[in-house]
Amino acid sequence: MRLPRAVDAYLRHSSLERGLSEHTVAAYRRDLAGYVEWLAGHGVDDTDEVTDALVTEFAAERASAQPPPAASSLARLQSSVRGLHRFLAREGISDDDPSGRLRPPKAARRLPKALTIDQVSQLIDASGPAPEDAAPGEVAGIRDRALLELLYATGARVSEIVQLDVDDLAHGDVLRVRGKGSKERIVPVGSFARRAVEAYLTRVRPELARRGPATPRLFLGMRGAPLSRQSAWLVLQQAADRAGLTAHVSPHTLRHSFATHLLQGGADVRVVQELLGHASVSTTQIYTHVSVDALRDVYATSHPRAR
Repeated sequence: MRLPRAVDAYLRHSSLERGLSEHTVAAYRRDLAGYVEWLAGHGVDDTDEVTDALVTEFAAERASAQPPPAASSLARLQSSVRGLHRFLAREGISDDDPSGRLRPPKAARRLPKALTIDQVSQLIDASGPAPEDAAPGEVAGIRDRALLELLYATGARVSEIVQLDVDDLAHGDVLRVRGKGSKERIVPVGSFARRAVEAYLTRVRPELARRGPATPRLFLGMRGAPLSRQSAWLVLQQAADRAGLTAHVSPHTLRHSFATHLLQGGADVRVVQELLGHASVSTTQIYTHVSVDALRDVYATSHPRAR
């Protein structure tokens, strides 16, 4: 099979059968476009012509590029290539898997940067008025506060939040979140977020809904269309600027803060794993290092014989 056609089949499989997000599939598409182009430069345009040696040479060449690629980017690239060849072998399109010996680099585990509880409060307060203080007509402020309250209250990814439907909040104090691979999880929603979302639903969303086509999505833009991921980022950035937070703040920063604050408050790591939707507890355990650092700081400043 010609390689471009094989890549198209793999991407369709990843999207439709595995339920991967648009962003993940788009990343695979970019990686594999570069791979196919590289193979074409070596005179290879058919799946049966790809050998172990070619795959290894491709990976080595990419790893030695200047400037050096990030370990995480290289790992994702190699994962894309392995996924393609495993799919082709499993479907009987190729006789074997030439990527079987490929071993991706271990990405350096960076400690996630979390805001303090006070900084989160400053950020949310800067996004819009509290429900009890909101004046009629403060459409954007009420919506934006509901958005950030919900991001921090649930630890959900921004892509998960903008894909929420109104019915996902049907039970009031819990939220149904659809995560990676279309896996669903139930996350409690605290009282602050509940009040902010209720104010948005009763005082703002009906007005926004009249401005655009009918949609079940919870969060709407100012013209009535579903709020985009990029718009949600902008809401957060503007709130961070108004709050005077100089460090880089992203939607994932709120997710990191959610996990860190739960662990600092005594939550079990496996509960946090479930709330975040991590497939493996090892992914969640990176947050325990943040909490240990906080404990170490308290010990160093409080114990009479710590120094």
